[in-house]
Parts: sequence; C-alpha cells; structure tokens
Amino acid sequence: MTIKSDFLVIGSGAAGLSFALRAAEHGKVVVLCKDDPLVSSSAKAQGGIAAVTDKNDTFDEHIADTLDAGAGLCDEKAVRTIVTEAPEAIRELLSWGVDFDTEKDGEFELGREGGHGKRRILHAKDTTGLEISTKLLRCAQAHPNIQLLDHRIAIDLITTAKLGCVTEDRVLGAYVLNPATGEVDIFRSDRVLLATGGTGRCYMYTTNPPTATGDGEAMAWRAGAIVSNLEFVQFHPTTFYNPNGKDHDGLTFLISEAVRGEGGVLRGPDGQEFMQKYDKRGSLAPRDIVARAINSEILRTGHPCMYLDMTHKPKGFMTERFPYIYETCKSYGVDAEVDMIPVVPSAHYQCGGVATDTNGRSSLRGLFVAGECGCTGLHGANRLASNSLLECVVITKRAFQCMLTTLPLAHKMEDYPIPEWQHGERAERDDLAILYHCWDEVRRTMTDYVSIVRTDHRLQRAATRLRNINREINEYYWGYRVTPEIIDLRNLALTASLIVDCAIRRKESRGLHYTLDHPEKLPEAIPSRLHNW
Repeated sequence: MTIKSDFLVIGSGAAGLSFALRAAEHGKVVVLCKDDPLVSSSAKAQGGIAAVTDKNDTFDEHIADTLDAGAGLCDEKAVRTIVTEAPEAIRELLSWGVDFDTEKDGEFELGREGGHGKRRILHAKDTTGLEISTKLLRCAQAHPNIQLLDHRIAIDLITTAKLGCVTEDRVLGAYVLNPATGEVDIFRSDRVLLATGGTGRCYMYTTNPPTATGDGEAMAWRAGAIVSNLEFVQFHPTTFYNPNGKDHDGLTFLISEAVRGEGGVLRGPDGQEFMQKYDKRGSLAPRDIVARAINSEILRTGHPCMYLDMTHKPKGFMTERFPYIYETCKSYGVDAEVDMIPVVPSAHYQCGGVATDTNGRSSLRGLFVAGECGCTGLHGANRLASNSLLECVVITKRAFQCMLTTLPLAHKMEDYPIPEWQHGERAERDDLAILYHCWDEVRRTMTDYVSIVRTDHRLQRAATRLRNINREINEYYWGYRVTPEIIDLRNLALTASLIVDCAIRRKESRGLHYTLDHPEKLPEAIPSRLHNW
C-alpha cells in the first residue's frame, strides 16, 4: 500500500509534533510513531527548557554558557540563532497549552542547572517533557490535517539514487513496517522530517526509552546523508542506583540535574563532598565533568555509587518541587528528605547526529532532521542542560519555513515508480539466538570499550567486534521477513559502529570524548564527519 502526504514526520517527540502542528496549516501531515506517541525521550525529560525570559538574564550569557559547556566545538552561529529565538519558541509552546510553573506574581518560576550561570530553566515540576509532549499530542490529535499512526516502524528512506536515478539524489519517502499486519507500506513524500530521538540503547544502561536505537542516524547514513560528532555521547551523571539491580533491560531512572540546581550536593560514601576537587563550580559543573568525577570516585573508592544529598533542604521541599523524583525514589526505599540518593552515570544524550544547518536541512535534498538525531552544532562536545527541548522547537520551526521556500507545495510530486518491499525468502526463523546474542554483544561492547573513559586499543577492539556483528545481522536481515526486532538491531549495530568510527578519528580529549591515549585538547576544534558516498 502507498500512502501519500505533503509532509512525512518520523518520530512523535517534541520535535516531530511541533513540526507537524506548523506544517498542518499548509498541507497533509503523516506522523509515524514507533510505539505509543508518548514513548519518547521528550516525554521523559524532567528538568525543563532553557530560555532567556528574566530581565536579569541576557542572550549573551546563555550563549556563553552554551559555548563553555560545548568545549570549543559548538557552532557559534547556531548557538546564537537558537538562543535568540528561544523566547518566541516559549510563546508558541504556551499557545499550544503548555503550562509552565509560575511564581505568585505570575512570572515564570525559573530553575538552574549545571553549567548555567543564571536561573533560566522553565519547568513543570519535574515532568516538563511530559507536560510539553502531552499538550503537543493533544493539539496534533485534534488537527484534521494530521494523521498520527502509532506502532509503525520506519525501515529505510527511499531516495532517487536507490531507484537508479543518476541526475539527482533526493528523498522520496520511506518503507514502513506495520507490525500488526506484517506488511511493509510505502509512505510517499518529498518532504521528510526525521525526529527519531537518540542512541542510548547502544549501551547496557540508559535513561532513554526502548525506542532509542539510533534509527534516524542509521537510516540517514544508509540513504547517503552525512553524520557528525557521534563520539560525543553524554552520560547523565546522576541516575538512580538500585542496589537490588538495574531497572528492566538496562533502563535507569533519571535524577534531574535540576536537583543539583536547587542545592543538591554530591557526596562520597564517607559523606564528604568531592566535586570541588574536580571543578570550582562543584556539583553545578557541566555534565561531562561531573560524570567523569563520579566515575573516578567510584573507581577510587571501590564503592558501587556516589550520593546526591538533599537532606539539608526544608521538609516538604522535595515533595513540592520534585514530586515525581521523590515518589519514585521512595518506591525503591529511599526517602530523599532523610536519605542521600545513590547515583551513577548512565548513557543519556547523543550530542552528534545527522549533520544539518540551522534550518534542520541535511545533505540529502528533501530530508530534514531535528531533535536528538540531528546535529546543528548547538551542543558541540557536550550539551548544556535543558538546551535540547529548546533546540527541538526552534529548529522545527526553521525547518518548516525552509521547506516552504525550497520545496514549495505548488511543486507537483513526481510520480517515481517505487517498487514494493521485497521480503527475504525464508519466513520461519530457526536461530533467534543470533538476534539475542548480537543485541547483548553490541551493548556490552559499547559499555565496556566506548564509555566515559576510552583508549585507542578499546576503540579498535570495539570496531572489530562491531564489524563482525554487522555482517551477521545483515546476512540475517536479508534472509528473512523483516520484523521490529531485526530492524532495531540493524539500526543499533550500525549506529554503534558510527559512534566508534567517529571516536577513533578524534585524537584528543574534548568534552564527552575523553581518552587516556590523547588526554590533551588540540588547539583547533574540528567536527568529525562521516560520509557514506
């Protein structure tokens, strides 16, 4: 079956839904949700969205904090563009019904997080992402020009080059699996937005949802787009350590950076504060520094975790400001008002992705990318807290405006003959153990060799293992009928290889990429770029 639309959106987080709401005023939009619409990293975001809204704050200060956190690798033009357009993005979110916390005088109640010199984080308690995602979804469901299709899994982008056209290379849509029927449909559109989220599932332990298997990066790479800076995987320094074992299948519970912004202090098992040894900003240092510090203290002490202390705050503070975090900790037997919270770093955010300009435009005509799977240059070598939701909303607005200019709706969609999907010849699987083994081996390899601290030897070992795993997966992929499990695994393994390839190329330590073999930062900051031509 072929489904045509003016705009095709792959992903239902803040980026995908905010784009769909704008595009729906001009044409038909199809939004593909890999799972339920609210299964996304956006919906799991706790801290908030960074924007200059206070008279005592300035764009220049927000820009300076972002550049400092990015360790010299940010694209300053991209940073300035996104920061200065933030207030308009906030106004647009408010128009869609998003409800941020306010003070008694009606002004926004602003939080502060690591790396920020001022309070500039708008939030809705400690479930800001869920508030934004829920309100955007409600608007999208009510819009007559938006068709939301859940449990649809994009397999690959369709391009003119793949169809044998040598005069141009542009996107034509995507092949998409409907798991309910087992059929693969063609979604035809000249304007495609990838908003598939992150790559956290490449690691054993992550704050990301189960859907974060690097789908956007993998599909774009196979289609011929450029990817950039994938070595910069941000490990959130404070995820809950459960002494009785990790959450199901490596999914960990995030303790928002906003907790440290409200006075939380990192302490060792002896109760002593340790962050001052690593950075003068203490517990409010940027995430890359804090994650490495916690990792170092765990290795130094032999203790399985460090602790985040909020016990000095007045009784009732945690239940009022962080009700979700408080209740979740309590469900694990930790009362954050009287107990220190045990924390460890876990894979959290991909600062690289498909290379784009500040309009979300990739190197492949018609393909735009936004959110975590894109790389505008805003984050550089380390993302500043709460800049991610901001980037989603700003870039999708610019992407939509760029589409209208460069790919006008008046242009008639050319009727390229797109062949139906061809399944593998074998229908029955007699060796599912291959899938399960490869899934575990990819994540174990990345966790052991491509984590917070790296070496050339570890990276080369990871590259060798991943090449073999990718070969096995591709043989399996082309032999059988396609399923959600093999699609996820294929994307996961390819994305892991791209992360390693980028890391091998960077012969320095910068931001989130720290290697014992090259501990110094090179004088010039150069983005890493991979081409699949």
